[in-house]
Amino acid sequence: MKSMRSLAGVCALAAVLAAVPAAAGQNDADNTEKNVRDRNEKTLTPPDQGGNASDRELTAAIRRAIVQDDSLSTNAHNVKIVTVDSVVTLRGPVKSAAEKAAVASKAEKAKGVKRVDNQLEVETK
Repeated sequence: MKSMRSLAGVCALAAVLAAVPAAAGQNDADNTEKNVRDRNEKTLTPPDQGGNASDRELTAAIRRAIVQDDSLSTNAHNVKIVTVDSVVTLRGPVKSAAEKAAVASKAEKAKGVKRVDNQLEVETK
């Protein structure tokens, strides 16, 4: 009897939780647009990272500068950094326009960077 009440309680809770996103006006995540974009051969992804030592060192130096800044969010600390022929591409979500600018500034200040392609996206709520 006790297990039947527990099972009924779990089922009721599951039904309530399943209805919460719909009630709050939230939709399931749809990353279709980003997935299509990332399959485009012109879009740089981490496997496109330059294989020479200077590109790897630039990427590492930029990552260190970003991670050492405790004012940046976890998302900013984890942006994608792809360096090819000393051109740095930044991709991924950040919390604000200020974070976007701060991450780009750190990349631009790294010694040896020719150009920064800032593709960071400010998260929307």
